[in-house]
Amino acid sequence: MNKRSPFARRCAVLTALLALVAAAVLTGCSSNSQANVANETSQVPVPVLVDNPQPKLPVTVTDVNNDEVTVKDTSRIVSLGGGISETLIAMGLGDKIVGRDVSSEVDELEGVTVVTNGHDISAEGVLKLNPTVVIGDSRSGPPEALDALRKAGVPVVIVPEVWSLSEYEPRVQAIAHTVGMPDAAKVVTDHMNQGIEQAKAKTANHAKCTANPNDPMTIAFLYLRGTASVYLLGGKKSGADDLIASLGAQDAGTKAGLETFTPLTPESLAKGQPDVILVMEKGLESVGGVDGLVAMPGVGQTPAGQNKRVIAMPDSELLSFGPRTPATLERIADKLNGICS
Repeated sequence: MNKRSPFARRCAVLTALLALVAAAVLTGCSSNSQANVANETSQVPVPVLVDNPQPKLPVTVTDVNNDEVTVKDTSRIVSLGGGISETLIAMGLGDKIVGRDVSSEVDELEGVTVVTNGHDISAEGVLKLNPTVVIGDSRSGPPEALDALRKAGVPVVIVPEVWSLSEYEPRVQAIAHTVGMPDAAKVVTDHMNQGIEQAKAKTANHAKCTANPNDPMTIAFLYLRGTASVYLLGGKKSGADDLIASLGAQDAGTKAGLETFTPLTPESLAKGQPDVILVMEKGLESVGGVDGLVAMPGVGQTPAGQNKRVIAMPDSELLSFGPRTPATLERIADKLNGICS
């Protein structure tokens, strides 16, 4: 049975909302003509850090559910997470991925079969691919689908979830051991650690975006799916809060005393008073671009809304906490420097 971690349970509402809107057709016109709007439409490529990978198999691993799983073959991998897929690609195994979940929307996997409906796995769809191993995390489900894969003899390994920069290393290690390449973990984590420090070093003086030059800048992460009427403000442990803090800013939701993801209201925005708003590109598009965002209740009354300071990043990379995260952080730092320095 797929036992969910305590944090996964706390994120159940977000996961349900993601599943609800994942298949929605996003409409609306983006408006990016404003000088303070930083929109990043191109994806960061996933770095391939291991040449000629040589998995040493079979291996037996104990996953986060304390299940012992033996992996004998990594020639046909199904990856059930964006950060998981990025890590496998970085380890040189991208060409071994035959199935992916909807969040693994990277250019390197274009054309690879999607085996989820929203965020729910189709056991039948996975089995059609003749996988030799399935790798997911505690959000992967439903449990019945995973059990069906196990009963069919497919090794299913559940690795740790990642919602902060301090949590990605255990996931990388778990993936490396699962594919019989334990030494690759250090290669990937060293790359990420160095890149994150370089991104942090790019953070400049953001006094232009704060009322008091001595105060840290406040950034609000908004999760938006306008066609499904889903409007959420990220708070503590949303994932975005840690990215924001790493760049020397404070998270608006955390500042307002909010946990994870909370329905977006004028009151919550008033408490957070963001200087800058961070969004996913498809989310911004779904509300009619920057003009539509600023017209939402409460947004136009914040410093960010009044000055139309908005940073939009590709959906698949912002919260992946994978090997692309250092480059993503660096791009956010560059955008902040452009509109706030």
